Amino acid sequence: MLPELQTLYQELIMEHNRYPRNYKRIEAPTHEGHGYNPLCGDEVHVTLRVEDHVIADVGFEGKSCAICRASSSIMTTLIKGQSLEMVESLFQAFHELLTQEEAPHMASLPPAFQEKLRIFSTVKNFPMRVKCATLPWHTLHTALHKPAGVVATTE
Repeated sequence: MLPELQTLYQELIMEHNRYPRNYKRIEAPTHEGHGYNPLCGDEVHVTLRVEDHVIADVGFEGKSCAICRASSSIMTTLIKGQSLEMVESLFQAFHELLTQEEAPHMASLPPAFQEKLRIFSTVKNFPMRVKCATLPWHTLHTALHKPAGVVATTE
């Protein structure tokens, strides 16, 4: 990766950490999830309102590192207004981006979404930080698919 691009990605992560988007709790959510990483103490609570299989509103709260907070912020901006099918595709693409050599789901996404997710591609070089970036996404996925809505990175 070009050093200029890596620097830009780091700046975007820091900007989303300082000024997170959708940092709020949704009133009367239809889904919610709580994620916790016992290794570093990151904690994220995601609330969603799903209407007609579309994310009508989303918010997150919690105490976390810059990578986790930025990941939460970018995730919420990407999924708001999207179908549950697109949200699942975004989850798969992000998870593959950080955990596999190739991310086949990435190619099926619109270029603007691919670009936003690639901001975290450098995190893959720091295995201890991968869970920081993926925790919000696993919390979202759990909120949408498990009744209890709780996930820990040790699972």
